[in-house]
Amino acid sequence: MYQWRKFEFFEEKLAGRCTIPEELREKKIECCSSGRGKVVIGCNDGSVNLLDRGLKFSYGFQAHSSTVSFLQQLKQRNFLVTVGEDVQIPPQQTMCLKVFDLDKIEPEGSSATSPECIGILRIFTNQFPEAKITSFLVLEEAPPILLIAIGLDNGNIYCIKGDIARERINRFKLQVDISDKNQSSITGLGFRVDGQALQLFAVTPDSVSLFSLQSQPPKGQTLDHIGCGVNGVTMSDRSELIVGRPEAVYFYEVDGRGPCWAFEGEKKLVGWFRGYLLCVIADQRNGKNTFNIYDLKNRLIAHSLVVKDVSHMLCEWGSIILIMDDQSALCIGEKDMESKLDMLFKKNLYTIAINLVQSQQADAAATAEVLRKYGDHLYSKQDYDEAMAQYIHTIGHLEPSYVIQKFLDAQRIYNLTNYLENLHEKGLASKDHTTLLLNCYTKLKDVEKLNVFIKNEDSAGEHKFDVETAIRVCRAANYHEHAMYVARRERKHEWYLKILLEDLGRYDEALQYIASLEPSQAGVTIKEYGKILIAHKPRETIDILMKLCTEDGESLKKRSSNRTYLSMLPSPVDFLNIFIHHPQSLMEFFEKYTNKVKDSPAQVEINNTLLELYLSNDLNFPSMSQVGNGRSNSFVERSEATLMSAESNTKVSFEDRLERQEKGLCLLKSAWPSELENPLYDVDLVIILCEMNAFREGLMYLYEKMKLYKEVIACYMQTHDHDGLIACCKRLSDSGKGGDPSLWADLLKYFGELGEDCSKEVKEVLTYIERDDILPPIIVIQTLSRNPCLTLSVIKDYIARKLEQESKMIEEDRQAIDKYQEDTVAMRKEIEDLRTNARIFQLSKCTACTFTLDLPAVHFMCMHSFHQRCLGDNEKECPECAPDYRKVLEMKRSLEQNKDQDQFFQQVKSSKDGFSVIAQYFGKGIISKTSHEPPKATTTVSENPSSTNGFQ
Repeated sequence: MYQWRKFEFFEEKLAGRCTIPEELREKKIECCSSGRGKVVIGCNDGSVNLLDRGLKFSYGFQAHSSTVSFLQQLKQRNFLVTVGEDVQIPPQQTMCLKVFDLDKIEPEGSSATSPECIGILRIFTNQFPEAKITSFLVLEEAPPILLIAIGLDNGNIYCIKGDIARERINRFKLQVDISDKNQSSITGLGFRVDGQALQLFAVTPDSVSLFSLQSQPPKGQTLDHIGCGVNGVTMSDRSELIVGRPEAVYFYEVDGRGPCWAFEGEKKLVGWFRGYLLCVIADQRNGKNTFNIYDLKNRLIAHSLVVKDVSHMLCEWGSIILIMDDQSALCIGEKDMESKLDMLFKKNLYTIAINLVQSQQADAAATAEVLRKYGDHLYSKQDYDEAMAQYIHTIGHLEPSYVIQKFLDAQRIYNLTNYLENLHEKGLASKDHTTLLLNCYTKLKDVEKLNVFIKNEDSAGEHKFDVETAIRVCRAANYHEHAMYVARRERKHEWYLKILLEDLGRYDEALQYIASLEPSQAGVTIKEYGKILIAHKPRETIDILMKLCTEDGESLKKRSSNRTYLSMLPSPVDFLNIFIHHPQSLMEFFEKYTNKVKDSPAQVEINNTLLELYLSNDLNFPSMSQVGNGRSNSFVERSEATLMSAESNTKVSFEDRLERQEKGLCLLKSAWPSELENPLYDVDLVIILCEMNAFREGLMYLYEKMKLYKEVIACYMQTHDHDGLIACCKRLSDSGKGGDPSLWADLLKYFGELGEDCSKEVKEVLTYIERDDILPPIIVIQTLSRNPCLTLSVIKDYIARKLEQESKMIEEDRQAIDKYQEDTVAMRKEIEDLRTNARIFQLSKCTACTFTLDLPAVHFMCMHSFHQRCLGDNEKECPECAPDYRKVLEMKRSLEQNKDQDQFFQQVKSSKDGFSVIAQYFGKGIISKTSHEPPKATTTVSENPSSTNGFQ
């Protein structure tokens, strides 16, 4: 024990002011207790005095008529239990137990107060004979139950249990096994509560016993055959019995003696305070008393002080109170943790400091700070391994960069690796820490540890590091397999494929991996890495794309709506960007797709792209892009190889272009079936493509489908293909099939401006112009006169026929004029006759019903007659003549109101002889301003239908 270090972890409080109050100086202190912020002192005159903080007198009251032998302040309730002598029948005195409620103060006169006594109980009865009381202890059970144990000098223990205030109690007696009657006094008691188990320790000068009170009757057993005197017994905060003997201090559990501490000297007082053992030890050599505070966990003396004779020792207000025989007092309090640690740090006693903070359950931050200082101390002594052991314990509280910086400077990579491993193990590592740890592994070439770190996982199946950081560092250090393992396990598909394609060039494996992914994820990865895959594995990549964008036949049949399902699949157009340098592969992919899927939602975009590829003049083949990529170091050899490849590729390119143009023309036709109004491609775009790439066949097909016949013949005109031009006009000029006969006029104009001899073609054109009477002869002559290479013989026969035809028409017109003049003269005579002469109506039948005409009848000037009943309400116009006349009037009215002008001009334009149409309109009076009245009716009422009696 002399090896135990001594420290001053305690100090005197209230120095010079901690004294017994004047009110108690004339009294002898018999017993003391503390609790609930008070110190209670029982005196020899039967009074009980209560002291506040700093031992200041609060109040006192008379509890017993004579000496107060024992008292105890309860913790749960503000009750005070006392044992003292009271005069019952003078001069007889007896020992009584009283319970006071300190919360209920009753006035006693004007100058004193006393608490209410809620229970008085005689300790000794006939069944419990009187003896000297040597120890006293109260246990608070569930309120209001108290368990009181009273130790006697004859080895008996009287127990009282119950509600004393209501006198509902149960008494029983315990007997300690006694081997020597002179040593039978009960010197100490201690209750131990463990769940439902209630036990009582009893100490005599030569034994330690244990009673189990939960059994009936209580069972006792002797734990040891050594004991101690009065004031040498206490209980620890772990319910251990502490017995102080001259040679040592013993601890007892329920199963017997536990550890003992060899503190020599007579133990006058033994106590327990916050995990510290308190002992007042008498030194027989010098006759002095020493008060020691032992820290048993850390094996040190926290405080040591030479004191006078101590009569009582209490613990209250966070301090230890010693009351001396001369009624002086000493108050000792524990220093704060910071002061104690500073004391230890100054002496470099870091181990003790660590044990101290851990034993006193300091917070984790304070513990970490002590460990940091200890680590710094070891680091300064260059004990790096032990310093790192301390730093590891600070993880979670100390900033990791503080430790990392130290060991980077010292180039202690092994220690740094150890620290970083623990940092990851506790899940507190950042991305930078992961990077640093992996760099340590790679620098140490420690593949085994790298494997453990990468492939190890916690119970939840999750890595304890940042995944992307680990992949990036392993990849940079050329540990590709480790990086791929993490990427695959964590489903970091982008990283996995990046390593396979960019670092390892394992294209087949990458394609297999993509094929194993979910369709949505596979589509994302193909979009990102498709350029690399198309460059090295075009066919395999196209196969994967086909699987993504289509479905096999059997499952396709099971779908109720194929188009609906296709709309859920990725569109081939989404992958256009990966073919940016490989148009040939793009063409193959779209061809395969269109052969398999006929009604894709993206069919228009696909056809546009295919047509652009088909019609392009400079499609780059893979063979062309590889020209000159040989490894020969000779410039001449490379040049010769380039020239030979160029010649070969020119031929291949021309043949391929023709083949592609044929495919393009087929697509143009197949994507615009006759039943569709609009094609499955962008017509404007395709026309531009055909123009740019001089694809005449496609251009003419589109113009013809769009009924742009003039643009069709313009294509022939540009190439001077006269035979094709005439053949095209024969096909497209038939108005019966929706053609445009005016094409022959454009053709004649073309030949008239050609500037070369084209007599044969002009004669053929004139045949169709004459047949369909498309142009007047004067226009034909004017048009052909512009070509100096044409002679009159070209149109001689045409002019002769036209002159003959015109002569016939003139003769016919003259005959018609004569006829019209005769008709006009006749009509004028008829009009004059109507104006001057009476009209005789001789019709005998009704024009409407054909029955015999009877009265009343209506006769019209147009010589139609009707029954009046057959006309109905309309008697002012002839039902037979009115529709024709009304039609003429409506045509005239609509033309005057600008409603039928378009129709008029359309008829003029479409007619072979526009003048005849105009003459017809004049003849009907539609254009003139003359207004005509409809034929008026004359009503005749007569008996004889053949006679006319009057007109109206």
